[in-house]
Amino acid sequence: MRSRVRTVLIIALTLALLAFFFRDANFANVWAETRRADPWKLLAAVLFTAVTYALRAWRWQSLLAPIGPTRFGNAFRTTVIGFAASFFLPARAGEVIRPYMLARKENLPPTAAFATIILERLLDLATVLLLFGFFVFTVPAGVLSGEGAQLAHVKFWGGVAAAAALTCLVVLFALAGHPERLGRAAGRIERVLPARAARLVAQFVESFASGLGVMRQPGRLGVALAQSLPIWLSIAAGIWLTSQAFSITFPYTGSFLVMTLLVVGVAVPTPGQIGGFHAAYQIAVQTFFGAADDRAIGAAIVLHAVSFIPVTLLGVVYMAQEGMSFQRAQAVASSETT
Repeated sequence: MRSRVRTVLIIALTLALLAFFFRDANFANVWAETRRADPWKLLAAVLFTAVTYALRAWRWQSLLAPIGPTRFGNAFRTTVIGFAASFFLPARAGEVIRPYMLARKENLPPTAAFATIILERLLDLATVLLLFGFFVFTVPAGVLSGEGAQLAHVKFWGGVAAAAALTCLVVLFALAGHPERLGRAAGRIERVLPARAARLVAQFVESFASGLGVMRQPGRLGVALAQSLPIWLSIAAGIWLTSQAFSITFPYTGSFLVMTLLVVGVAVPTPGQIGGFHAAYQIAVQTFFGAADDRAIGAAIVLHAVSFIPVTLLGVVYMAQEGMSFQRAQAVASSETT
């Protein structure tokens, strides 16, 4: 019953976002704008998308290094499978599936591998906010068409998110510092739980903290932070090239602002990030760069396709090669989170 209610709410949210996105659309004009888009710039955006996933796998190897060596090929394949699964399956299932699959391939502790995914997301958030801050405080006068209250709101919530990211990094640093102590502390809950359950909790906590081992090695953490920058510069390039293909003009650094709002949009729990992604892009380019309605709608649809369809198709191929169906992937995600 609870899952049905959740499904109905997600469908309703998706439809509401799509209704908002298409509220002023002239579909004939949207199609005309899409047909006029520069195909070479769109092809370049697709290539940058491919580069992004290769860079993600490269960084993941750095985060995994303290718990064991990994091969780039396996890191790349499981990264692509994870993002493809998240596109089709609810609750970001791919974030559980990819560490599970890589741990199985490389003989790593699954819980420790999952901990690196959380650290990955924090590094992503910190990098996006860094690039956003760079744009906000260096943007030349006249670049933005909505420099008043809208930009003030964006600055405020960017500061809130930055504080939250910093707090999480501090907490994770504390957790990573003494994984064995955390395990012993968790073991003390056997006073209220059966001994076997308490031991399982203690083992889970200690294994999870060991997955944050890169935070106990400043050099490796610095490398991971440095590797995060080209990932998001590549994502920004895809956004900028797609916008340019539709003659939505802004400087390359303007894509940092669009990217920040897209991060918010994809956090909305809709299937395949449909609706949230589109509305976030539309709001960004119309509010801050004066894009016309139909042009912004066409660009949002194409950017979503560029960002998700190639990796999803490749992920489906990799899943077939691994003998994993989406039903099996969903079962894995459910079992690993319960």
